[in-house]
Amino acid sequence: MGLAGQRVVVVGLARSGVAAAEYLARAGARVVATDSKGTGELSPEAMKLSGMGIELQAGGHRRESFTSADMVVVSPGVPWDQPDLQAARAAGVEVIAELELGARAITGPMAAITGTKGKSTTTAALGAMLAAGGGDVRVGGNIGLPLCSLLEGATAATRWVLEVSSFQLEGTVHFHPRLSVFLNLAADHLDRHASFEEYAAAKARIFANQDAADWAVVNADDPLVMEQARASRARRLPFSVQPPAAGDGAFLQDGQARLRRDGATETLFALDEVKVPGAHLALDLLVAGASARLLGASAEEVRGAVRAFRGIEHVLERVEEIAGVAFYNDTKATNVEAARRSIESFTTPVIVILGGHYKGGDFGELAAPLRVHGRAVMAIGEAAARVEQALSSTLPVVRSPTLEAAVEGAFARARPGDTVLLAPACSSFDMFRDYAARGQAFKQAVRALAARRGNRG
Repeated sequence: MGLAGQRVVVVGLARSGVAAAEYLARAGARVVATDSKGTGELSPEAMKLSGMGIELQAGGHRRESFTSADMVVVSPGVPWDQPDLQAARAAGVEVIAELELGARAITGPMAAITGTKGKSTTTAALGAMLAAGGGDVRVGGNIGLPLCSLLEGATAATRWVLEVSSFQLEGTVHFHPRLSVFLNLAADHLDRHASFEEYAAAKARIFANQDAADWAVVNADDPLVMEQARASRARRLPFSVQPPAAGDGAFLQDGQARLRRDGATETLFALDEVKVPGAHLALDLLVAGASARLLGASAEEVRGAVRAFRGIEHVLERVEEIAGVAFYNDTKATNVEAARRSIESFTTPVIVILGGHYKGGDFGELAAPLRVHGRAVMAIGEAAARVEQALSSTLPVVRSPTLEAAVEGAFARARPGDTVLLAPACSSFDMFRDYAARGQAFKQAVRALAARRGNRG
């Protein structure tokens, strides 16, 4: 890639930024790592960068570092229209995402998964299906490790499965997956993107460099996805909850997940073999299975991976049962559409913990499933007033000052057979470092409650 001797600025020193800075330093670049946070707020990993010969600029950015660089690499958490990035572009400096930087080093086949909801489950399941056949399979991106952390020792035989977000995709230039997946599209991240159209366009960049030799696996039930896919040059495989009237596709039928290719239909797995809750997660496994088959996995490898798959942390994760009340952690349900699907996963009465940092969407869209499934809502964080205003005419909404108080309050209102569900429909940044920290806090609060009661199950 010719990075040796290049002057590269890495902006934002969370996990992706640290991974990019380390990769660049190993490649011989002259690296400046910068963050608006002061040194006292940076992680130990970020503070260690100076020991690799990287210049650390904390507590604010220096415009001249940006405009004099050969390249600027941007972490997902940094807004794409940040003024220093605009100045760098105006000076003719290439500005790219950490995802783009890592992808330029990849020589093996890559699958990339995007969408508003379901990316992590689909990515993890596809990775497991490909790994069942042996060989070097690396899974990461917006899930697990950043791409730049996964590059060492990779070869042309390494296969890649990457979850990619709108924040990552908007900074891509040559990013070229052999197989792309676009799961669904609904309003999200409107605190960051100027409009829904801008958000959708960022997602659609997953198709930008694909050609007729590639695959695009797209949601035939989502008109917004199909509209974005229209410009794709890749071969399309639609997926749906119903069999297609004609042509190839992945679909659900008679309790089976099926794939039709070149007119021949095969069963990928039976739905009663799926061990994770929620119909939408079964659909994610359908997409993963169809994608794995397109990438060369055998039918046996797909089915075996489905049977063994137990979901991922923070996605409809069962935590405990206390006095007949089940607690589920779906902290990754960070938008209204994801929360709706989460609520609809349960047939028992649900007490939902909603709220956090509002990033767009209408909480009123949750009224319909809550009329059917809801017993109460515990509202937390900056968005608590919005939640209350939208849903208090549907069912009781109780504001809670902390997540721990919400857990306690939910349990006090629950009856045996009920479910307490963390499905916040918001980001975590008002109260927590990230969604994972929120999920861990929820689990700790539930387990502390169980310990105080002295009984479980």
